[in-house]
Amino acid sequence: MRSGLYSYPNTQRIVYGVPFVQAFAQEVQTVDAQRVFVLASGSLTRHTDVVDQLRGVLGTRCVGVFSDMPAHTPRTAVVKAAHEALNARADLILTLGGGSITDAGKMLTLCMSNAIDSPEDLDRLATRVHADGRVERPEFNGPSVPSTVISTTLSAGEFSALAGCTDTAKGYKENFLHPKASPRTVILDPALTVHTPEWLWLSTGLRAVDHAVEDLCSVNTHPMSEATSFQALRLLGRGLRAVKKDPSDLNARLDCQLGAWMSIIGSSAGVHKGASHGIGHVLGGTAGVPHGYTSCVMLPHVMRYNHSVNAEQQKRVSEALGEPNKPACDLLAELVAELGLPSTLREVGVPADMLDLIAHNAMHDRLIHTNPRKIHGPQDVRSILDAAW
Repeated sequence: MRSGLYSYPNTQRIVYGVPFVQAFAQEVQTVDAQRVFVLASGSLTRHTDVVDQLRGVLGTRCVGVFSDMPAHTPRTAVVKAAHEALNARADLILTLGGGSITDAGKMLTLCMSNAIDSPEDLDRLATRVHADGRVERPEFNGPSVPSTVISTTLSAGEFSALAGCTDTAKGYKENFLHPKASPRTVILDPALTVHTPEWLWLSTGLRAVDHAVEDLCSVNTHPMSEATSFQALRLLGRGLRAVKKDPSDLNARLDCQLGAWMSIIGSSAGVHKGASHGIGHVLGGTAGVPHGYTSCVMLPHVMRYNHSVNAEQQKRVSEALGEPNKPACDLLAELVAELGLPSTLREVGVPADMLDLIAHNAMHDRLIHTNPRKIHGPQDVRSILDAAW
């Protein structure tokens, strides 16, 4: 008999299909925020008027805007933004942008409640994963200031309490987790996403596909996430193709957003992901590969590597993608190609002489150690990297 536990995330509201200005104006009233600090995508700030629209809603309640957060959420930029939010006495953090901005918002709230004065201070909060898979999670304070996320990509970090942040001195991305770090409210407005570059929208959509696939194929599946992951793949499979065909199709964009939301339910259920995510974290932090691209490149090869131990689960992936008699690894590779996304490490700029370092660093990511087919050491990671190169 199966048994398990599902913990509902700390997020209180997810608003979808409503114009972001209208949805956020209601949110400000609901929480009675008086001092809102905005963490915004640099490209949205420079090339659109969406930040100005938010300023118009907030008026004097806007106490600061930070728009200099680089990709992969480096510690230095996080601490700088947190200092600005603290000095502004912010009582609500609003993030507007993709996955790096979303992670930065969660990191800001943790910095503000844990007296983080320097990038080195974040060592006190970081999850430590040893090469043998042993995980150490320190105890620290949860956020004292709530956050709201207006998401413009599909990586789905807004639905999770986990934040990724890169230690540029060490050259890899670390995890930071507090169960109350989830945003209070998430706003999904498909009309806003037309500003997102096509490559970013589609590749983060593959990241959401990766969430759903690795949950369906996990060593510890959960009935809630089995259902949501299956539906996520149906929505994402059709939605991503439709947006590629017609970028103005807002219904297809909303399908993608809802699919991304459903793809992340396994994280709340404690479902373990595998090597596609584990290697992907290292490709981002060590080699600077955009996290959506990491899934495009790694997921089909990890599925091939794992097929001998979870072939029946992989059939569910094929079924969700509409071709139950075709290998899931081939379907995923075809989806990547159909969307015009990169499929090799060479295409995303990873040199061959970096593969050993990536394989070594990957052993310090906890998801390498929960891969369905056991990974015994860097040599096994290297074999997957070689297939993807």
